[in-house]
Amino acid sequence: MNKINKVLIANRGEIALRVLRACKELGIKTVAVYSTADKDLKHVRLADEAVCIGPPPSAQSYLNIPAIISAAEVTHADAIHPGYGFLSESADFAKRVEESGFIFIGPRAENIRVMGDKVAAIEAMQKSGVPCVPGSDGGLDDNSSNNMSLAKKVGYPIIIKASGGGGGRGMRVVEKEENLLESIELTKTEAESFFGNAEVYMEKFLTTPRHIEIQILADEHGNAIHLGERDCSMQRRHQKVVEEAPAPGIDLKLRNKIGSICADACKAINYRGAGTFEFLFENDEFYFIEMNTRVQVEHPVTEFITGIDIVREQIKIADGQELSIAQNDIEFNGHAVECRINAEDPNNFMPSPGKITQYHAPGGLGVRVDSHIYNGYTVPPHYDSMVGKLITFSDTRIGAIIKMQNALDEMVIDGIKTNIPLQRKIMQNKVFQEGGMNIHYLEKMLGESH
Repeated sequence: MNKINKVLIANRGEIALRVLRACKELGIKTVAVYSTADKDLKHVRLADEAVCIGPPPSAQSYLNIPAIISAAEVTHADAIHPGYGFLSESADFAKRVEESGFIFIGPRAENIRVMGDKVAAIEAMQKSGVPCVPGSDGGLDDNSSNNMSLAKKVGYPIIIKASGGGGGRGMRVVEKEENLLESIELTKTEAESFFGNAEVYMEKFLTTPRHIEIQILADEHGNAIHLGERDCSMQRRHQKVVEEAPAPGIDLKLRNKIGSICADACKAINYRGAGTFEFLFENDEFYFIEMNTRVQVEHPVTEFITGIDIVREQIKIADGQELSIAQNDIEFNGHAVECRINAEDPNNFMPSPGKITQYHAPGGLGVRVDSHIYNGYTVPPHYDSMVGKLITFSDTRIGAIIKMQNALDEMVIDGIKTNIPLQRKIMQNKVFQEGGMNIHYLEKMLGESH
């Protein structure tokens, strides 16, 4: 490493531990920051230094930019890794980090800002030749007759989306013309309330798409590569539950074509770091929906099939180094599946915080557990309910599913409720085993169709 000798990890849980491990492998010292609720986290114990940055509420700790930057100053860190969630896609945070003299392990603030605004992102992608969903190609104005004719041209059903939206909020499907104007107004109100930005846009509503995403890496020297695709179609209320790589039924030619388009788009927008292009995929066509300017929860499945450590590459890119691999060096082997393990009731999905009285991690060839929990650890009620990720890898997709079934049977988390029974049910589901389900399948399987 040239410039980065100490990294402050501005996150918690399994991703903080994941970043810590990558730093240790690179010989980089680590600083953990934590809220008072998280003093017993595993990475806090393992880091070279640890700084408490506030009380349990995120707004006063993990979202508290001055506290995080102060912690970096007092520990003389060189760089800050934001993980995912919290401040990872805050352009203001990235800017403040750089302005304070630290390296932000992620893209430039302007890239985060553009990609965080769905309308700006779509415009940038259209310029770069990335296929997008037919729609308004920008924010909707207050001209009712324009909006009516635009919707007719795009064709019903359509979806109205908040420009600053995410996490399933700020969206409304419109089936009929008579509901259009009211839906636009309702979505604007919701967008203003949730995101502080009332701008909305219109897109064709694809009825049975899959959710396919492309992982990219780009450095500041003009190099960009893709690491293939992931299928994240097993979702409930827009939240991913199971992810896999590669996506079943997408041929090599199509993967290489869309992957190259995404890598070229990164060069065109001068992107730096790891990133993910998310697409809806229907009838062999890709439609861009958004770009995530950070490491994804599901990055391990890509690491399994490519053998590339995405977090380590992130750190090396931030250090100013060139990518250590070229597109032609990447080989895709086997199949990987990831189950998100959440501390929640598997029947009603209510969070289930509390003390873990017994924990046993599964093992064996091709089994990976990314988790911060241990015997006696207390899951706090203040944060996301995910307590770990279980990832399996095999030569074939069905082999990876069988390994996952065995690993889920081996895994023991007592004292709290988890969604392990739900994940078992998914792995045993015949439609899932065949592959290629659309994004509505899991809700249908659970009898939650809306």
